[in-house]
Amino acid sequence: MKVLVIGKGGREHAIVHAVSRSKLVSKIYAAPGNPGIAALAECVPIADNKVDELAAFAKEHAIDLTIVGPEASLALGIVDVFQKAGLKIFGPTKDAAQIESSKDFAKQIMVKYGIPTAAYQTFDRYEEALAYVEAQGAPIVIKEDGLKAGKGVCVAATIEEAIQALQAAFSTPDNRVVIEECLVGFEFSLICFVCGDLVMPMQIAQDHKCAYDGDKGPNTGGMGVYSPVRKITDEIIEEAMSKIMEPMAKAMATEGHSFTGFLYGGLMLTKEGVKTIEFNARLGDPEAEVILPRLQSDFVEVIEKIMNHQKSELVWDDEVTLGVVMASDGYPASSTKGAVINRLDQCDGLVFHMGTALQDGNIVTDGGRVLLVSAKAKTLEEAYEKAYQDVAKIQCDALFYRHDIGKKDM
Repeated sequence: MKVLVIGKGGREHAIVHAVSRSKLVSKIYAAPGNPGIAALAECVPIADNKVDELAAFAKEHAIDLTIVGPEASLALGIVDVFQKAGLKIFGPTKDAAQIESSKDFAKQIMVKYGIPTAAYQTFDRYEEALAYVEAQGAPIVIKEDGLKAGKGVCVAATIEEAIQALQAAFSTPDNRVVIEECLVGFEFSLICFVCGDLVMPMQIAQDHKCAYDGDKGPNTGGMGVYSPVRKITDEIIEEAMSKIMEPMAKAMATEGHSFTGFLYGGLMLTKEGVKTIEFNARLGDPEAEVILPRLQSDFVEVIEKIMNHQKSELVWDDEVTLGVVMASDGYPASSTKGAVINRLDQCDGLVFHMGTALQDGNIVTDGGRVLLVSAKAKTLEEAYEKAYQDVAKIQCDALFYRHDIGKKDM
């Protein structure tokens, strides 16, 4: 098979790495890809938002399967364009991708079908949102409705913080805001292969959203991750599947928004049981970088089968994989371009490129989150030690990272 992977970040690097291990695949293309992906696939200089150009490329090169990484491509309707051209593509349609591109859309379905989630209200006017926040009090969660690359969320500890978040959100014209009760508990990610009402869970992971040690600082797209998660037992996973993931897939189909692709559940174990923080319409990033390397089943075969509505018995290795994100100084408010990164070849574990470029023969920074440095071991503690040993080897004067990835579960 010839496989095309859409995207240029760490998630797409992890997808390409998984595709490269498939016995079914003879050629991999990535559009646009990155310097890390280039070691495994032929990178094609077409941006992931040029959906018509991507479809034309897939047609011209007789691509057998396209796998979509970024949510922005899905929200633009890349799946609809490919399907119209008679091309096989794994991902939700623009309509089904609303589960991520509109938080209000997802909340309405959850409430209608009794899927456990935080109480909420949606507002498109600042004054009404402000009155609601003042009536509810803090802590409270402010979420901008559209795609924000994991950063349009504020968990406000005080009314003052909530007001600042509202002011920032409503400074964008026609913005809508979902305001939620603040759930308390242990957060984890459960991602499933989905086709209509067929739902197959991957291994769970725990992402670290805040920028700095001890879960301090602003929300980011994720600063580190590990899989599996000790605190989340098989019974808890079963509850999450039966009360959240399977009902949501069925509800989407019932409502006329049938979902095919990777359905991401951002979940929280609370005193009242598992509740939904959010749904995403694609693989998590950085979760993909620690989950997919643990998959021993043939990734492409699994996708081929589920698209034909056939279940696969997924086989996973029993080691712990931990990943540390190295991000640009100033992230998430800003990012750097052009800072040289040295000694990547000294690392023992897998290093996934999230925001890099090739410049004058050097790997350089080219985004907010730049690298994910991962390690595998028998225990979480060993994986932690190995990952941070590799992080220490990398030389770049424009990167920072958290030092406590996985510590909450040790």
